[in-house]
Amino acid sequence: DVDTDQIIPKQFLKRVERTGFGEFLFYDWAKEPDWELPRNEILVAGRNFGCGSSREHAPWALEDYGFRAIIAPSFADIFRSNCTKIGLLPVELPVEDVRAIAQAREAQVDLAEQEVRWPGGSARFDIDPDIKHRLLNGLDDIALSLQQGDAIDAYERERERSGPVTTAL
Repeated sequence: DVDTDQIIPKQFLKRVERTGFGEFLFYDWAKEPDWELPRNEILVAGRNFGCGSSREHAPWALEDYGFRAIIAPSFADIFRSNCTKIGLLPVELPVEDVRAIAQAREAQVDLAEQEVRWPGGSARFDIDPDIKHRLLNGLDDIALSLQQGDAIDAYERERERSGPVTTAL
């Protein structure tokens, strides 16, 4: 149950840029003796990762620190959604596989094949096809909307308007 306030404490949420939060990742835990969080592309975590408030800053901090994927037995729903919106991949696997990956201390996440491989094992994971498409193609919500530019323009030209026209120049 690692909540978003443990991932990025509230005192660091004073700006809206998506960068610069990595240095405050797990801020309180980092003060503990023997704390070490090596920079890596994959974070292996426990169940219900990202629970608590729905702050977007938690995935921002993880991404800014260098993580590209998080492997855990479960995620808070809003946290999972916030991750995928910025290109951070949450991978849900059974607890036994997560433990095996943690013990192996290395893994490879293959989003196209929906598979995680580590020395001594591999596991498949599920992901919504639309989210997979977005992540594989580097698309955010705005980019998806812009792909529909012709349809949006056609709708704006053809829709019935009451009142004065405010879009014509």
